[in-house]
Amino acid sequence: MLRKVIKNSLLRYILFSIFLIFFIPSQSCQAEQRHLIQTKEVVVLFEEPLEVVAEDVTSLYGKLKSELEEMFRWELDFRPTVILVKDRKTFQKMTGNDFFVAFAVPRKKLIVIDYSKMKGNPFTLGTTLKHELCHLLLHHHIPRSRLPKWLDEGVSQWVSDGISELITDRKRSVLDEAILSGNIIRIRRMTRRFPKDKLSLLLAYEESKSIVQYIKEEFGENGLLSILDHLKNGDEAETAIQKALSVSFDALEGRWYRDLKRKRTWFVYLATHLYEILFFLAALTAIFGFVKLMIKKMAYKDDEEEEDDDEYL
Repeated sequence: MLRKVIKNSLLRYILFSIFLIFFIPSQSCQAEQRHLIQTKEVVVLFEEPLEVVAEDVTSLYGKLKSELEEMFRWELDFRPTVILVKDRKTFQKMTGNDFFVAFAVPRKKLIVIDYSKMKGNPFTLGTTLKHELCHLLLHHHIPRSRLPKWLDEGVSQWVSDGISELITDRKRSVLDEAILSGNIIRIRRMTRRFPKDKLSLLLAYEESKSIVQYIKEEFGENGLLSILDHLKNGDEAETAIQKALSVSFDALEGRWYRDLKRKRTWFVYLATHLYEILFFLAALTAIFGFVKLMIKKMAYKDDEEEEDDDEYL
């Protein structure tokens, strides 16, 4: 009960913050008017400098909507609201951290995007919008109580070409490190929520993406979509997996984990981090060479001193 109260309070805080930012202009920002573009399919709220971006959202939306409807064979029969935030600090106040570049509020059919992060790889307006729109579509057809968090995030990353709404270090795989160290998070623990600290959160996102990719590779795209259809039709997650894949949830997780361990051996890890290892070895070689040179210089100096001493004998 307390958890639900906290969650509802957080949602109200986010929505209230959005209301203050976009509908009550401060005295210092009166020159920056808030604007709204509406079509039959989408509503976009934005500040004046982002008018062109807002128009891009309305142009992209129809294509992304069609792609998702075709992929899932479900109708996206609602009109979401997309809010574009141009200032990173403002967006961070909404989320309470600096991990994310966008978020969705399914109950309100709402998407909020930090446009300051949409100007380079991996985040683009199209992939980010598609990712968040997928969250809304999944929750529109499947109640939150039946949709596991890991499946929600994994599928949303799958449809957006592996891109999440989370800022990550693309040169580092926390999943590889977790497999090698044995610190993997059990999938069952990510049914309702993800960890709060950034490293564990990164791992949760990578694991979600990985197990959904495994399902797609081992059972085909139809197997993955069948799980979602069973969830939509009223089955709980474990029942949906059993019906769609003819394998229990625990067996699926075990097979996925063994596949990860097989693929992510120390050899693969070393190959993946070859450049870092070579750089480290080069640094060690340089240090060794420097020490060796200093020893030679000291030995040469000692020899000279001995020769000078001999001249005075």
